[in-house]
Amino acid sequence: MDHEPPKPPVEPTNCVGIDVGILKYAHDTDGTAIGSLDLSVERARLEREQRALSRKEYGSANWEKQRTVVAHRHADIKRKRRDFLHKLSTYYATEYDLVAVEDLDATGLIELDGNSRNRAGAAWGTFKRLLEYKCEREGTHFVAVEPAGTTNECAACGVSTDKPLWVREHSCPSCGFTADRDANAAWNILARGLEQIGVGHSESMPVETALPVDTPVSAKRVIETGSPALNEPSVDGSLRAG
Repeated sequence: MDHEPPKPPVEPTNCVGIDVGILKYAHDTDGTAIGSLDLSVERARLEREQRALSRKEYGSANWEKQRTVVAHRHADIKRKRRDFLHKLSTYYATEYDLVAVEDLDATGLIELDGNSRNRAGAAWGTFKRLLEYKCEREGTHFVAVEPAGTTNECAACGVSTDKPLWVREHSCPSCGFTADRDANAAWNILARGLEQIGVGHSESMPVETALPVDTPVSAKRVIETGSPALNEPSVDGSLRAG
């Protein structure tokens, strides 16, 4: 039985735009900057086991035993990445009424030269699919927007300024608005999402005054707590520092 997609909120207040990247996995319009998942230790273990496998006689009992070890290392990396994406997508789907993301061609990005491992490891396509599914399940409106120009356009005035990847700050030569590069992109994504569903940008959320101070959050925190929140309720209901 098909489910109708949730209707967009008439006056969205609890909404978020999410920009995914390489240096940070995600940056949202609430100022949360989530670091990429560090699997360097797991990859090093995998490479060691792969080298050990290459030294075994193909088809022998020892080769088969080592092949199983390599398969387990691969599965461990896949499980940890999937766990991170599941918890992060669940957080956004349950905490917001509307979630806007870029409609990225993840396959095309992976095929680009340079940073291919980072792009592949980020699994943006998987995150988008999980987020869309969970938003539908939770009754949260999900909208994917055209990604072109979200980084270069000023979220305050709309003027486009080219930025090489190494430039991490948005500084508009037209209106003077400055922000983290990814924060600026996230605000553009949210604005496009609201426009796409015909809601429009709320006057109570001007970028110039609503942009929060960035809160860096490690991927490890997402895995351990299930959300990037820095403060979580304790057993007695009071807040404790994360």
